Order: sequence, then structure tokens, then C-alpha cells
Amino acid sequence: MARMIQLHIERLPEGVYLATSDEVQGLVVQGRTIWETLEIARDVARKLLEEQGKTEEASLESFDYPLVVEL
Repeated sequence: MARMIQLHIERLPEGVYLATSDEVQGLVVQGRTIWETLEIARDVARKLLEEQGKTEEASLESFDYPLVVEL
């Protein structure tokens, strides 16, 4: 499953790039280049979202789900 998230990338005075996201709690990474920063951010976001999904799944007590049945 693919998910699009918005990253904010800025160059720090030290010359490295910092990436954060308001959409994925805890996503804060830095790299020497923009491409390196994006690669690290992708890996970290994947791990954070996987963990978030496990936590949400475990805490569900009830929910509504639209089930489509073909006749």
C-alpha cells in the first residue's frame, strides 16, 4: 500500500538538510544531501507508519466498515 506524506525540508547552517513532517509524528531526519535525506525519510516514515498501524489496530474496540457485496 502506498501513502503520500508531505515533507518539509530545510538546509541548516551546518550544511546538512533536515526533513520533518506534520503528518507522521516523530519523523525528524537529516542527511548530507537532499537525496540522502529523502531516502532516510522514506525508511523512517515506513517504520513509523507500520508501528502506528499496529498500535491503532491493537486499540480498536469497535468500528464501522463499509462492506461491498456483489450479487
